[in-house]
Amino acid sequence: MATGRDAVAVFDHAYHGRTNLTMAMTAKNMPYKHGFGPFAGEVYRAPMSYPFRDGLSGEEAAARAIDVIEKQVGADNLACVVIEPIQGEGGFVVPAPGFLPALAEWCARNDVVYIADEIQSGFCRTGDWFASEHEGVVPDLVTTAKGIAGGLPLAAVTGRADLMDSVHVGGLGGTYGGNPVACAAALGALEEMRTHDLAGRARQIGAIMHERLTALAAEHSVIGDLRGRGAMMAIELCEPGTTLPDPVRTAAVSAYCHAHGVVTLTCGTWGNVFRFLPPLAISDELLGEAFDVVSEAFRATA
Repeated sequence: MATGRDAVAVFDHAYHGRTNLTMAMTAKNMPYKHGFGPFAGEVYRAPMSYPFRDGLSGEEAAARAIDVIEKQVGADNLACVVIEPIQGEGGFVVPAPGFLPALAEWCARNDVVYIADEIQSGFCRTGDWFASEHEGVVPDLVTTAKGIAGGLPLAAVTGRADLMDSVHVGGLGGTYGGNPVACAAALGALEEMRTHDLAGRARQIGAIMHERLTALAAEHSVIGDLRGRGAMMAIELCEPGTTLPDPVRTAAVSAYCHAHGVVTLTCGTWGNVFRFLPPLAISDELLGEAFDVVSEAFRATA
């Protein structure tokens, strides 16, 4: 409505949801898209910055993505670029420094709306209130959910007033919009984040996880990459000495963890990434206990 344009650009490995429109934006077929088409047109996919696999600087990766968008879509046809500052389901891919600022600058120069999907990375998870803050990027629109209400069902879109006000009166709405119980939970969750400095706590958790995962990677050559920020970290498992994904070992390690009382989540386009998302209220002792089990799992499945 705000731009009068139709096209949307998203990125390789992206996950944006499971409605019909967001399935078109999500990259991974199984289990999210398989059998649920047809999907919306005018959704185009550009290459993501993936340092472990492409070896490009942020500026180089941004130039590559922009070149694809300009050639396959054209800036004059593009309503918006939608990107996760740190990808979630796609494998906790952290773009190389400079990628997001270059992309945002190109959007501003071409009157393209820059939308940050902070649904998984927002609300103190990465050690900042929002992952976009790490490089000082200010999105035109931000989508949020998950951590916003401590587990109650709530999501939000926040953005520049001229964009939000571009829709006619009554044009935006929904059956459960502004649910008062969920909104009260969100206010409580936000107050907890402020009072207990959970962004700072996320950085502490990240330091502990980084130390444990670095030691694990030194012991097990199947771990090809360690990445993330704050309490949002991941390891990518590959056949030793290569970048060939190893989803079989990943599944075996995860099954061991589950059998021994630790809930782990795998993700990534090839199903070979462990994502670690401990509660921001977790104690150091409980976090250490969990990683003891993770360490045992790697040794048991070697």
